[in-house]
Amino acid sequence: MSSDPWPGEWLRGVLDVCVLAVLAEGSTYGYAITARLDELGLGSVKGGTLYPLLVRLEQADLVTTQWRPGVGGPGRKYFALTPAGRAELSRRGSAWRAFADLTVAIVDPSADPTAAAFAASAPSERLPTPRRTA
Repeated sequence: MSSDPWPGEWLRGVLDVCVLAVLAEGSTYGYAITARLDELGLGSVKGGTLYPLLVRLEQADLVTTQWRPGVGGPGRKYFALTPAGRAELSRRGSAWRAFADLTVAIVDPSADPTAAAFAASAPSERLPTPRRTA
């Protein structure tokens, strides 16, 4: 997929959890992360967006880094999830699924009666309180 199918503000809201999910598949380097996100349908993610995010994830101890020698080229910085990163992926993934279900229920209440019931529930019954990582 070579175009950007989603509005930028949507990507900013979901990119961190999607990067954590890609890293849950195994350690990899930046360009491969962007290629995988594109392959999965998220669209093109520029390095100027991805690398600052990876730095924030590393500072939050959600990923570790390791330089590996390149085969016939320069070395690459590989990123891998930490146990805290896996836990955060689980937490954020659950929260994101709940938010997406709520959004569907609001946008198209006839699409899923379960989602409509979810949307009608009290907010405190839906999600854990999100915490920000800086």
